[in-house]
Amino acid sequence: MLLDDQLSRSFAALADPTRRAILVRLAEGEAGVLELARESALTQPAITKHLKVLEHAGLISRSREGQRRPARLRRDGFAAVDDWLRRAHDEWSGRLDRLESHLSAQTTSTICKETPHA
Repeated sequence: MLLDDQLSRSFAALADPTRRAILVRLAEGEAGVLELARESALTQPAITKHLKVLEHAGLISRSREGQRRPARLRRDGFAAVDDWLRRAHDEWSGRLDRLESHLSAQTTSTICKETPHA
């Protein structure tokens, strides 16, 4: 699978529960690798790998402050995911509404004709 577009990279990053937990933590404020490692059972190298995936997906940014590289949420990085989910929700809501209307329009006689008694 090629993850060469923003939406695919974002969904791939969000598929992992550890990365979602990191995003929840970063929603509270910026944090460095050491802070994130202290708050989880993961090692610093493991946290760094997860941060790289999130950064590549455009969901976080990292800056350099001396030796520290704090990570911050990039709220604009979630725009592609939000747009896709909104479109999918609208489409499926519309389809389900049409199905519900179709099913409620069927009369009892129509249903009986389609399922004759044995």
